[in-house]
Amino acid sequence: MTPYCVLSAWDRHEQELRVFLLKKIADPYEADDLLQELFLKLITQGQSFCGVKNPRAWLFSVMRNALIDRYRTAKSFIDLDPEIALEIDDKPPLLELEACILRNLENLSDNDRSVIEQCDLQGLRQEVYAQTQGLTLSAVKSRLLRARQRLRIEIVKNCQVRFDEKGRVCCHVPR
Repeated sequence: MTPYCVLSAWDRHEQELRVFLLKKIADPYEADDLLQELFLKLITQGQSFCGVKNPRAWLFSVMRNALIDRYRTAKSFIDLDPEIALEIDDKPPLLELEACILRNLENLSDNDRSVIEQCDLQGLRQEVYAQTQGLTLSAVKSRLLRARQRLRIEIVKNCQVRFDEKGRVCCHVPR
């Protein structure tokens, strides 16, 4: 059974909440749906709602959060003309660098190649790599940073990589 304090608070503020919703949402049916959701949340509070010092503030706060969630999850769709052909871009330049990366990885020292292959390419956690190699975590982080820098220098030099104004790979010469 629903406590009296819940029903009383709803009776006092339902109309005010509906007016508030209608100012925010043009569709009265959608406003009623949100109002019902609020009522369900209120009922699920049960007896604990009776301890709320300001029931009106609680109701409006929950309603504002529900509105924010609604706007956040609302998706607007635009109908596309089926006559327009779908343009498929080539692979982004960064993905085309894969062969160049693997080729230049071979130019690095065994230590550099090992840390990059295991941590970056195979996804081994740096902590685990440190344990298996008998190194400290900070040593692995430093080693990985230096290895990445050396690999970058090799790739830029050997694949003629160029960057755009934001520092992203824009193009390269695959060799």
